[in-house]
Amino acid sequence: MLDPKFIREHKSQVEEMLVKRFKKVDLDAILALDQKRTKLQAEIDQKRARRNQIAEQISKNPNLREKLQIEGKSIKDEISKLEKDRDKIQSQLNENLALVPNLISPRVPVGRNDKENVEVKRWGKVPKFDFTPKDHLEIGERLDLIDFESGAKVAGSQFYFLKNEAVLLEFALSMFAIDLLLKEGFNLLMPPDLARERFYTGTGYLPRGPEAQTYVIKDSDLGLIATAEVSLAGLHADQILEENDLPKKYCGFSHCFRVEAGGYGKYSHGLYRVHQFSKVEMYIYCLPQDSEKMHELILSCEEKIWQGLDIPYRVVDICSGDLSAQSTRTFDIEAWMHGRGDWGEVTSASNTTDYQARRLGIRYRKKSGQVEYLHTLNGTSIAVSRALIAILENYQRKDGSVEIPKVLQPYVGKKAITPKST
Repeated sequence: MLDPKFIREHKSQVEEMLVKRFKKVDLDAILALDQKRTKLQAEIDQKRARRNQIAEQISKNPNLREKLQIEGKSIKDEISKLEKDRDKIQSQLNENLALVPNLISPRVPVGRNDKENVEVKRWGKVPKFDFTPKDHLEIGERLDLIDFESGAKVAGSQFYFLKNEAVLLEFALSMFAIDLLLKEGFNLLMPPDLARERFYTGTGYLPRGPEAQTYVIKDSDLGLIATAEVSLAGLHADQILEENDLPKKYCGFSHCFRVEAGGYGKYSHGLYRVHQFSKVEMYIYCLPQDSEKMHELILSCEEKIWQGLDIPYRVVDICSGDLSAQSTRTFDIEAWMHGRGDWGEVTSASNTTDYQARRLGIRYRKKSGQVEYLHTLNGTSIAVSRALIAILENYQRKDGSVEIPKVLQPYVGKKAITPKST
């Protein structure tokens, strides 16, 4: 979240950001709440100071003990009431501050939605087939790799079973990405698939409303994570890290669960938009002056993975109206998917500056001893479900088989997936 002090001192800058994001937030209401909270805190501090004076006077003037004790009890009751009022205002302030998105980089293209995202790079050649290519769902069913019917029976629509070589590909893709990231100096973690509400809301994942992404566990403070980003962000919550220990680079493997409310459409069938999938996520804690460099590192790792898979892709710079609330700048990689006849998002690399750090209380201590909020970044190294789409559709053959990308063959133990004999 943004600091209320920053909003007050740079109100015009925040207003400009909201215009570019096509968002409406009542900043005056936020500043009024912050002023009330500040005033209440000042009153509390004054009364606490008076209580301390009374404690000293009692020890020095025993004859006035009874009178001073009565005054002290009265002040204690007043402080208690003021603290309740302050906490109520603070809660309202936090709710309103959560509506204010992060500032955006001046290099972000201004646009209202994903149609105005800007392509900045294209790699590889889209395969041309001498036969009519099939989409991943038809390929997966014919090769006995994907079973949505059984998934729906067991868990509901948009759940599925992976079968046979598809399961091997899941592990192969994950290990290929992990091996690459370990060489890049990332530390491997397998975080919890559940997180407390503070962490999934703190990273920007909504538990309720029309844009809800989180499965909330009834009668608890827990939700199923939509990405390892949530758990990895919580790893150092409420901590002060040392400047010499930064950057901290984490690679987290997890299952991901997403409600995907309203996520149906002609491009959302099959594995493209599902309720559960596996993902290897990058998460970095770094010094503020290094976050742009770390952003480039994350994107470069994503590109190495997709170049290694030899699948055509493009990099797009996400426009202001399509940015997530926590991101100051995001690059997506979109792989070519024949079933869509278009590019489909497979990774995202985001610089969230100090937005998540402020919400989760993550700071660092400079060599000078000064303590400040650090910057955090996140990026997808591999989201298995969408990677499977790209592999099945780009590596399909005329005889109905699917070639396995060369970099994955050592993990899978074979060169191709062939039709099962009947």
